[in-house]
Amino acid sequence: MRTCEEPRPPNGQSPIALAAGQSEYGFAEKVVEGMFIVINSITIKIHSKAFHASFELWQLQGYSVNPNWQQSDLRLTRITDPQRGEVLTFKELTWQTLRIEADATDSGDQDPVTTPLRLITNQGRIQISLKRRTKDCNVVASKLMFLLDDLLWVLTDSQLKAMMKYAESLSEAMEKSAQQRKSMAPESVQVSKFGCCTQQSWSQPLGASPSSIGQYFEQHDMKESSYHLLISRLDLHLCDDSHVRGPGTLKHGMLGGAIQLTFRRMAFDYYPFHRAGDACKHWVRYSEAMETRGQWAKKLVSDFQSKIEKL
Repeated sequence: MRTCEEPRPPNGQSPIALAAGQSEYGFAEKVVEGMFIVINSITIKIHSKAFHASFELWQLQGYSVNPNWQQSDLRLTRITDPQRGEVLTFKELTWQTLRIEADATDSGDQDPVTTPLRLITNQGRIQISLKRRTKDCNVVASKLMFLLDDLLWVLTDSQLKAMMKYAESLSEAMEKSAQQRKSMAPESVQVSKFGCCTQQSWSQPLGASPSSIGQYFEQHDMKESSYHLLISRLDLHLCDDSHVRGPGTLKHGMLGGAIQLTFRRMAFDYYPFHRAGDACKHWVRYSEAMETRGQWAKKLVSDFQSKIEKL
């Protein structure tokens, strides 16, 4: 993979649906979604102007799950609401080992001496929820949860500086991509009025009535796209490896020491399309204390709109 200077246009309709000669969510999509995938090892290499990175995964598995993230009857792994014209699907990816490595490219813009950044984790999983329109299979909203168990990470000061440079080099491309997504968000969140496909026995819970489908859909619906990272325990060691390199010699300075930080149940939640002043009750870690923040945000938006109207 290679980072783009300018974001690419959206992919458009589902290639599975197009290959099957259909334009809506149908049998071909359900067959592909029901597949159980097992990959012994996979390597992903990413090239950028400032650095190159690699991701290595061992014993990767991908499969469909029900809304409670349990493997079950495939008919229970999707929820279709004919009134909304939308379908919810749930996936899970698991692996035994993940290895991440990043290093600076051979460029004049980089320091002559750089320290590669390495991270090795044990088993983890990714939970993916997708909401799509049944008329064209386009994704309306998504929810991605990256779950890790105990994680030990040792970072030197030079590696920390390198990581900041890598993040800075990606920030421009990420900002352009975010602007593209935000500009298209109003169209993607419109609720479709088209019905779903005819095989509803595949998409609704067994024994559920049409009236309860809407309630079941609402219970597991994604109001907006979001991305989440949850680490059960993170032991972070920051070490000082400062030294001065001379021509052919290595001079050690004073020992700088180290810092150990331990985080338990550390979570990051990102809602890229959330509008200022909108309700936050559907957020994963919503609490009543956020109501004060909501009132404050609404007041700021109101003041801003009044200033714009005067101009």
